[in-house]
Amino acid sequence: MNPNENDLTRDEPLPAQQFQPHAEDISATGREQFRQAKEEVSMQISQTWDQTKEKAGRALERTEDFMRENPVPTILGALGLGIAIGLAIRYAVPGERKREIVIESPFGKFNWSVLSLPFLWPLFKSAREKSEDVMRNGVKRWKKVDVERYAKPIRKRWRAWTR
Repeated sequence: MNPNENDLTRDEPLPAQQFQPHAEDISATGREQFRQAKEEVSMQISQTWDQTKEKAGRALERTEDFMRENPVPTILGALGLGIAIGLAIRYAVPGERKREIVIESPFGKFNWSVLSLPFLWPLFKSAREKSEDVMRNGVKRWKKVDVERYAKPIRKRWRAWTR
């Protein structure tokens, strides 16, 4: 006697076998799903990038407006931040002892830099002449600066404080 003889589900396919498409269908739907997923991801990335650019642009505009309206606190804040960072770095790095290498010259303690002065004299002379021109041009440029544009917000705030 065969125990599986009366088993009625023997000829029916298993649930996993029911939905097995052909090999051609698998590759076609897999490629299609991959393409769709790729398009969705690229669309989400582009939307995220656009949002990020928009937020960065707004932040830049707000920062520029704040700096134009409040130049003194901005400069003082940057100065304070620079000092704080400098002190933090100074005290965070352990102090190293510098070793000086002493080289003994056969000519003793003769100062050789005296010989370089005649060769450098023309350089110093031309630098002095050029610096005069630079200073003259700089003064002309500073005379053209519109101070009222920068001083007006400060005067308004000073008046508001003193009243």
